[in-house]
Amino acid sequence: MDSLDPVVLARIQFAANISFHILFPTITIGMGWVLLFFKLRFNAAGQAHWMDAYQFWVKIFALTFALGVVSGITMSFQFGTNWPGFMNTVGNVAGPLLAYEVLTAFFLEATMLGIMLFGRGRVSERVHTLATFLVAAGTTASAFWILALNSWMHTPAGFEMIDGKAHVTSWLEVIFNPSFPYRMTHMLLASGLTVAFVLAGLSAYRWLRGDRSAAVLVSLRTGVHVAAVLIPLQIVVGDLHGLNTLQHQPAKLAAMEGIWDTQKGAPAVLFGWPDAATQSNRYEVAIPKLASFYLTHDWNGEVKGLKDFGDEHPPVAPVFWAFRIMVGVGVLMLVVSWLAVWRVRKSGLRPWLAKVLVGMTFSGWVALLAGWYVTEIGRQPWLVHGVLKTAEAASTVPAANIAFTLALYLLLYAALLVSYVSVVFHLARKASKTGAQVQYA
Repeated sequence: MDSLDPVVLARIQFAANISFHILFPTITIGMGWVLLFFKLRFNAAGQAHWMDAYQFWVKIFALTFALGVVSGITMSFQFGTNWPGFMNTVGNVAGPLLAYEVLTAFFLEATMLGIMLFGRGRVSERVHTLATFLVAAGTTASAFWILALNSWMHTPAGFEMIDGKAHVTSWLEVIFNPSFPYRMTHMLLASGLTVAFVLAGLSAYRWLRGDRSAAVLVSLRTGVHVAAVLIPLQIVVGDLHGLNTLQHQPAKLAAMEGIWDTQKGAPAVLFGWPDAATQSNRYEVAIPKLASFYLTHDWNGEVKGLKDFGDEHPPVAPVFWAFRIMVGVGVLMLVVSWLAVWRVRKSGLRPWLAKVLVGMTFSGWVALLAGWYVTEIGRQPWLVHGVLKTAEAASTVPAANIAFTLALYLLLYAALLVSYVSVVFHLARKASKTGAQVQYA
């Protein structure tokens, strides 16, 4: 174990923690607003199937919220154990933002969640609806503060360095830093898409098991229609985010595109195998000048290559492939959601389409993690871009200790993830049995 780099191990450990944690807030952020929609439809129409849908999905929300809280706590410990240099250098920025998230968002969610889960029948429908709204607002507020900090780490602004420590000069510039609007919008849309496919996938699963109740059908229609609307918006926002990255983090953009040499009329590399040793792409398949066109809006626009950044650019292959996985899953989401909307409206759901939707249930997680790896690996070698390098923030914990705890984390997270997916589908099977019995009674 002593031959392993403790900084690399610490990075892998934090990546494992954040990869597991981010799965659950992504669902709760979007699911909160879906639950509010179901509740408002029930209040307006008085139709029982809207409340049936609410009661089923609020169980999924509660389970997901619990895992998000637990995994978030373990992740926060690592700031002290593995990355003390982070808080020592930029704690004046990061500390308050994390505190604001707890004070304005987490407390609100945790308090109102009890009313949302157990208050119906004990409080008025108006108060219960208000609690649902506040939980949804709380999840979004939580995302706001966390993404403000994360965006600041990529495009820091509103601070000055005094004696090696960051001091805030403008909180508005810190929070609304140059990349924040794009990251916040991109993340909210990603959350909505993740939830849309969870809705459609689990509803299709229940449908295949014979549950054709109105609650299943409205959940399925909600999922596919939300996905069909959001995925084109996500493509547009993703493009704008890419242009922002070109301006503020050109090395990351070059790694995403697989562009090694600065050139005018840069090609769009569709496929290739980035080779760091030769600083080129093997087996490259590219479309001439296309990258320059969509990045600079000029067929002959200049795009900086990785060679211009010396050693201060991210590892190319992980960023290159993660970006293509994200885009590929996004295109698949577009095709499946539009096809599902067309088929459901034209002739209703069919078994083959239901199976496709079940297979896509957690496709949002795949795209999300791929996009997150593009973002975070693409920031290397910086922890705070241009301010603090990753190696400078690492602790002196021995590699063997980090490797041991990393192994424990991986085993625990694998077990929890399998358990979560199993319980979700168990709840769907249980609900489908009840729904089928009521339908045919």
